[in-house]
Amino acid sequence: MRWPSGWSRWPIRGAGAESATQVAKVVRHRTDTKTGRQSRETVYAITDLTSRQASPERIATILRAHWVIENRLHFVRDTAFREDASKIRTGHGPENMAILRSFAINQLRAAGHTNIAAGLRTTALRPYERPLAVLGLN
Repeated sequence: MRWPSGWSRWPIRGAGAESATQVAKVVRHRTDTKTGRQSRETVYAITDLTSRQASPERIATILRAHWVIENRLHFVRDTAFREDASKIRTGHGPENMAILRSFAINQLRAAGHTNIAAGLRTTALRPYERPLAVLGLN
């Protein structure tokens, strides 16, 4: 099997790594669209999928799918709700707030909002009516 450029794999041995069967080296090249500045990042992905279950191309697809989730949910939660700046850090608070933020994002998307920040602003204009309408409770 020929691995794509920038990828390699090797067996892992040692404590706690018994289930790992592949390691992939991923080199990402990025260009900042605003500044034109280029950067390079190297990361490693460890999986228990065998080479029959996950070829280099399949691993690349899995990694890209992760970034779809990151960009579609976590990035939105952080930019629209400032999740990373939240002071809620104890008990079940952070998890509960993440669930509520995700619920709000999903409800806004179901109501047809493609821009969550704009949807929040629109909903906030009439806080006693619009949130109920988004939930179908008007």
